[in-house]
Amino acid sequence: MKRLSLPLLILVSSALYIFIIPDAPLVLNLLFKLIPMWLIITYGFLQFRGNRSFTGWIILAGLLFCMFGDGLLHWFLIGLSAFLIGHIFYIIGFFKEWRFSLIRVLTIIPISFYAIFIGLILTESLIEKGNSALFIPVIVYTIIISAMAWSAVMTGNKWAIAGSILFVISDSILAWNRFVSDIPYASVLIMTTYYTAQFFIAHSIKLFIPKRA
Repeated sequence: MKRLSLPLLILVSSALYIFIIPDAPLVLNLLFKLIPMWLIITYGFLQFRGNRSFTGWIILAGLLFCMFGDGLLHWFLIGLSAFLIGHIFYIIGFFKEWRFSLIRVLTIIPISFYAIFIGLILTESLIEKGNSALFIPVIVYTIIISAMAWSAVMTGNKWAIAGSILFVISDSILAWNRFVSDIPYASVLIMTTYYTAQFFIAHSIKLFIPKRA
């Protein structure tokens, strides 16, 4: 039961933010938005506590910067930059755990096709709506998060893979809802997939830690 207490707390705090906490006042909303990430970071740390793991620390840094992105996304480019840094940390950590497999290498093809597809739609919509200043940041972010997803696949770690895919889904919904057209229940879909993605990535740390003899 003790092992489940923190995941349960993460679930409850996430549901509280997603379904109960109002959008205003902003300070209250941001506070409750960040609580699940504080708990997820704590959970990630507990996966490798007492074991000096480079991968663990790097992924933890990624979680931390993503938390900053959460808090700063109200100021879009600043939040996007924090998420970008978080993904770069994830990429470093995942590539450190590279496990070669031809099938996994070939997943770069569907991931690239999806990145091109979503990238083209987003950039076209940005130009049509007069947000051309966001063209380069959005393209760069699309490339980096796609690289993060592929690097997670290359680890063979099922939790990292599931987390990265959910992260891509979450950000795709967010971007589509923000720049293309409204999606029903967008905020619920975005945050549900996002918190789950981060929890899975935090949990993946455990499988990157070599067992002691």
